Amino acid sequence: MLPISLLKTAVNHPMLVELKNGETYNGHLVCCDAWMNINLREVICTSRDGDRFWKMPECYIRGSMIKYLRIPDEVIDMVKEEIHQKNRGRGEMRTTRGRGGPGRGVFSNRGGRGDGSKQNRGGRGGGAGAGKPGAHK
Repeated sequence: MLPISLLKTAVNHPMLVELKNGETYNGHLVCCDAWMNINLREVICTSRDGDRFWKMPECYIRGSMIKYLRIPDEVIDMVKEEIHQKNRGRGEMRTTRGRGGPGRGVFSNRGGRGDGSKQNRGGRGGGAGAGKPGAHK
């Protein structure tokens, strides 16, 4: 499970963010980007030592300052279900491709092997003595 996919699924859900300096931010995730920069709304900030609190309507947190995120279990379950559905869909495609013929990386008797055998000549020569004058009489 990738952190970005987890964050994108967590939009509009509550979360706790602890920064590297020890401050914590509790709020609802509004949006995030590829660098884990996040916007929170209805935020309660707690000081490093835990004795001061601030309430803010919204805040922006730079991703490089985040130490960890605490996300509700329901969001993690949603991501697991999405991954399961994607994998199940891929498995069905593989099964179908496997029945219909060789997939990528599978050798076939139809195309030849590239070793100069008669299967692979295709009228262009190949094999022992195929291109030498007088070899075929």
